[in-house]
Order: sequence, then structure tokens, then C-alpha cells
Amino acid sequence: MISFTKLIIHRFKMPLKFPFANSNTTIEQKDIIITELHDQDGFIGYGESVAFDSPWYTEETADTVQYMVEHHLWPVIKKEQITHPTELNLHGIRRNHMAKTAIEGAVWDLYAKRQNKPLYQVIGGTTNKIPVGAAVGLQSTDDQLLEKIAQALNAGYQRIKLKIKPENDLHTLEKVREHFPVTPLMVDANSAYTIADIAHLKKMDEYNLMMIEQPLAPDDFIDHAKLQQAIDTPICLDESIHTLADVRTAITLNSCKVISIKLAKVGGFSNAINIHDYCREHHVPVWCGGMLEAGVGRAQSLALATLPNFTLPADPGASNRYWHQDIISPEVEVNNGYVTLPEQPGIGYHVQLPITNQKVLT
Repeated sequence: MISFTKLIIHRFKMPLKFPFANSNTTIEQKDIIITELHDQDGFIGYGESVAFDSPWYTEETADTVQYMVEHHLWPVIKKEQITHPTELNLHGIRRNHMAKTAIEGAVWDLYAKRQNKPLYQVIGGTTNKIPVGAAVGLQSTDDQLLEKIAQALNAGYQRIKLKIKPENDLHTLEKVREHFPVTPLMVDANSAYTIADIAHLKKMDEYNLMMIEQPLAPDDFIDHAKLQQAIDTPICLDESIHTLADVRTAITLNSCKVISIKLAKVGGFSNAINIHDYCREHHVPVWCGGMLEAGVGRAQSLALATLPNFTLPADPGASNRYWHQDIISPEVEVNNGYVTLPEQPGIGYHVQLPITNQKVLT
């Protein structure tokens, strides 16, 4: 049996190497929360919250995550004794998926270390080699955008994801395809459009896109189904997907042809595995989206992407693409378009946390 004796919450800010802009906001630094979980035998597991400062992406923020971990999640798990992470019972607390992932990820890391196995093997992964793509945020000029794309392709990334918004999307795609006619390309709208934009979005079929990610509102499965029926480009749902029930709704209504699974957004590995398995049974490909993770969340997201139905390149790539210095050693690297996960137990990386505001819970 595993029982948990101590939880340390580390909180600090990490500046991005370059601002990252989408249709909603521009991010210059990330408010990072790392959970350090101890068990009765001295094993330590790490988790990460990927919530942002403000609730533009989901309703959660770094502040709400810390509150939930301190006041609701830790009081539950410190009373539990489990033999496997799937036994962790957080069902009495609704939603708050990013806070739950910060705890659940630490439990899985700790469990894998107790088993003396890499995390990716413990969750059922089939390979430690993951193909990765690069996400490119909105840029001030066409030349800057084209330069960013060229840099990513020269670094070996296997596909490009562009952030778009209605004001300049078709112009952007025209320019990109002019210079990169055969590069695997997808776009991410972060809900910048409405169903009234069907005719406009239909024009994107001309650009041979892998998919358009989350064009409409997060809770609008019906209009996404109408849009998917009207366009040839596959729709990928991201912000719409929080639970297995969301996935069942999307697949039943034909709201999309691809699903992005983000570990933190669905509440951790157990839920993500269930979603992966359901999509595989229904022949819907999935891929691993990124959330500007620091090293712990990056390693855990990449471990998730080793499951067999993750057939499209993942977003989380090299640490040095985003951070001046990551919190893990060695840092995540991309070689020839792939990340190769280490074979050491747990996440496989040594966690090196800065001097931080710490809160010790016992």
C-alpha cells in the first residue's frame, strides 16, 4: 500500500524566451506550480499545474489551482492508501482538472519510481520516441512569421501549427503556402470564429491543412458539427474536451475528425487514457497538445503521447524552444523531429527547482 506523508507546493515565475501570442492573449511569462509528493517509503513524485494567470483558456488559474490543492485535494489524498494511481479518488471534487493533474501526475511519477520503471511504460506506452511539431504564435510581420517557421523546420520539427485570427488568417495562409507549399500545416483558432463564418472558413480548404483546431466556442458541439459537414478540412477539438463525456458527444454528433488530448485539461493520466482508448475504438486519431509546460509537465505530456493512438506529432517539443533554462536535467531535446524519453524510473528527468515560495503540507 502507498500512503502519502507530505506535499510541498513550489511556486515561481518563468519568463518565456519569446512572447507567445494567440487570438486571445499574449503570454510573456508563466506562473508555475510544481507539486512534490512524498510517500511513507521516501519515494518522491512530481506534478505540474499548467494553468495561466487569468482564465482565458479555462476557468482555472494558478491561484485557483494552489487553493484547490491546499484546501481540498491534499486533505483527500493524505487520508488515502492505494496500490495503484487509478484508485485515487478525487471524484468528490468537481472539475478543477488542472489542479487534479498537479496531484495525479505526482502520484503516477511516484508510483513509476516505486515500480522502478519509466512512466511511459507504466501508463501503457509502446515507444519512448515521439514525433513532435512546432506551434508558432501570431507575429507582427509576415517576415517574422516565415522566419519562425523556417527556424522550426530547420530544427527538425515535423509539422507547423499556426495561431490564427479572422483579421489576417487567409493572408497568413497564402504567404505561408507560398514559401512552404508541402510542409505539414495546421491552424489553431482558439475559438476566434462563429458559425456565421462558415463561408470564410471554407476557403481554408484550399491550403491543404492537416486540421483546424477549435474554430468555434468551447461548448458548441452542434455548430462544430454543422461546420465540419460544410468544410473538407478536419476539425480538431481542444478547448471543448474536458471529459470522456465531451468526447462521446463530439464523436456522436460528428463535431470533429481529430481530438487533442491535453493531460492537464482532462484531469490527469487516468482520464486521458480512457479518452485515448475510446477514440481508438472509434477510429478517431488523437494528438498531444501543449500548454507552455515547464519540464515536469512537458515530460509527463510526452509520456502520454507514447500511447498507440497518438498518431500525429505532439506539441511539447524542446525545452530551449520556450525557456532560457528549464527545471529538469537533462532538458527535453528534439533530434531529427523526435523526442526520445529517458529510460530512468518515473518521468526520467532530474528535477532542479529554483529557490521558491514553498508551502509544506503534512
